Amino acid sequence: MDTPILSDIRVLDNILAVNLNVTLWSARRKLTLEDFGPVDLPPEDLASLGSKRIAPPESLRIFGTLKARAFALLDRHGIRFLGGWAIPEDKATDIVQELTVIRDEFFACKEVFLAEYDGLVRDWIARHAAWASILANATVGSDYVRSRLGFAWQLYKVAPLMGHPDAATMAASGLYEEVEQLGAALFTEIAKSADETWRKVYAGRTEVTHKALSPLRTMYQKLMGLTFVEPHVAPVAEILEMALSRLPRKGTIAGTDLLMLQGLVCLLRDPDALIEHSQKVIEGYGPATVLDAVLRAPLPAVDASDMDEMLDGPEGEALEVAPMPIPMPEPVAGARIPSMGLW
Repeated sequence: MDTPILSDIRVLDNILAVNLNVTLWSARRKLTLEDFGPVDLPPEDLASLGSKRIAPPESLRIFGTLKARAFALLDRHGIRFLGGWAIPEDKATDIVQELTVIRDEFFACKEVFLAEYDGLVRDWIARHAAWASILANATVGSDYVRSRLGFAWQLYKVAPLMGHPDAATMAASGLYEEVEQLGAALFTEIAKSADETWRKVYAGRTEVTHKALSPLRTMYQKLMGLTFVEPHVAPVAEILEMALSRLPRKGTIAGTDLLMLQGLVCLLRDPDALIEHSQKVIEGYGPATVLDAVLRAPLPAVDASDMDEMLDGPEGEALEVAPMPIPMPEPVAGARIPSMGLW
């Protein structure tokens, strides 16, 4: 990549770090030799026994769903950082409020599950009566289960050590490298979201509804909240905003409008091309001309894996998919991106 994507250590002034701890109980216990009686089994260094379920898995599914919702919330607003997420400090209150809603639902479901736990276990054993003995011997009490289901987070400020006698040594600990990679991580996450959006929403379509804009709006909001992370973020947000502003407010999206969106999503899938186009906006090219260039670019072919994930649409044979180069637009005088005080 010719254009560097390195975030300045000063971005720490604008972010908070979130560490999310959600613990789930699998309702599994280890199988033992005693469960099978006098049978000849391979030695442990050759093969190991699996596990047995002591409660119905469907009764625990809601906890995995709520954990996924919490992860999706933080992914929607933040960037993976130091084993958790870096989130914009000015959005922290709203994010914590949403996390609180998910946590409260988690704990409410936990109390319901614990109240029903003994009955669920009895019904599960009765459903598998032929194996009742190995299940009954493995059950655990509700207090144990309570300790295994948890939902918590820690919100904290990260800052480099300044004025420390060993500051140079501390700088080598990895914090600076982690911060430098925030911009690259953000564009990688956007590319991942765009790739999923392409496969599920746009690949092979001849028209879409306004629901197809939802993932693009989510990407736009994430970028807008993190414009301070790296100089190329704001121009990408501008390109997205320009694209959304060009669309009709009602009805299906087809023809030139759909081609623009498909080209834009393909651009978002490619971090190198995205940074290159963002750099042109910084240099004075307008987002409108970037979109015009996107519209002129050929779209990649659609392969069978793309088609499998589409909600509907024409069937197609497997084709080789290759990234398509997007021509650079002509400059527009006077267009400038604010520095946000970071560059």
